[in-house]
Amino acid sequence: MRRRTRITIGVVVVILLLLLVAFYLRMKAPPEAARLLPESDGIVYLNLRPIRTVTHFDQHPVTHDPDYQSFIDATGIQFERDLDEAAFALHRMPDPAGPNGLVAFSEVFVGHFDGRRLTHYLEGLSTSRENYAGHIIYSIPSDGRTVRVTLPGYDMVAVSNTPTSEQIHSILDRYRTAALPFAGSSLLTDHYEEVPLLSLAWGIGQIGLPFGDSGNVSIFGLKLPITFDSTFIASLRWTGSLRLRIEEIAPTEEAAASSADSLRMLLNFARNAEAAAPGITDAELRPLLDSIQIEHHRDRAVLHATVTPQLLERLVTPPGKMQAPLAPAGGSK
Repeated sequence: MRRRTRITIGVVVVILLLLLVAFYLRMKAPPEAARLLPESDGIVYLNLRPIRTVTHFDQHPVTHDPDYQSFIDATGIQFERDLDEAAFALHRMPDPAGPNGLVAFSEVFVGHFDGRRLTHYLEGLSTSRENYAGHIIYSIPSDGRTVRVTLPGYDMVAVSNTPTSEQIHSILDRYRTAALPFAGSSLLTDHYEEVPLLSLAWGIGQIGLPFGDSGNVSIFGLKLPITFDSTFIASLRWTGSLRLRIEEIAPTEEAAASSADSLRMLLNFARNAEAAAPGITDAELRPLLDSIQIEHHRDRAVLHATVTPQLLERLVTPPGKMQAPLAPAGGSK
């Protein structure tokens, strides 16, 4: 009897250890939405569940343009209410003057979707369809590009506006192996372990591409002393306050030191301007500006800052008028 008891206890302990290991691996692994993204130059991920809880951005009244209202009526989806996670892959385009501009996107959205109604809507918009890996890919013309949309799972939508179907195919290929916690693109393999655990939002790679302006990164109209194709690791997480961390990976220690010095100079200029002319800085940006600290470690230039809930709410609240995510090529009918 004692021997059986020891065996039973041993089996239970082994099972518990395996469960703990599985839980640890799952916690350390990138979110599934990010793991499904194809190879790219940059990745941005948003966990909107806690952000929605903190900011209540879904409760702000929003005016919908006619196409977006038609989308809501047809699908029942309101992104500010129904979207839980969003992962974006940034693909640098060889021809910035092409229909995609400087960057194309592949996206995976997780949330609460009515698959039947969404499928019916996509069928009405698409000009062609492709059956790939047991899923239908809908091709929709938009502003000189082809937007491809598919539904990998009941709570998931994948979209890509890249010139070819390679990226949307890759998402579906990765979906078949989604249970593997450390599957994903080379960017995730190389850099995700440096993203702080439980980050609400994060980005890795060339995440400055969408803000590219003649070779520089421009945010809130301010040109930063870094190039748009620099490699970054950025994160936003809660540690008693919302902490923003942006780390530039420079090619050399000298380049990292130069970036840090340039950022300090720009920060001092902004602070001195505010001191000389109070009120010149947006009231919600001022606490962020005051909290910024810049460090240099070997080939890294690191910016730390505190984001107020009010500023986060402003950043994630939908604009006063929202446009349809997908609209007929000719606009509203």
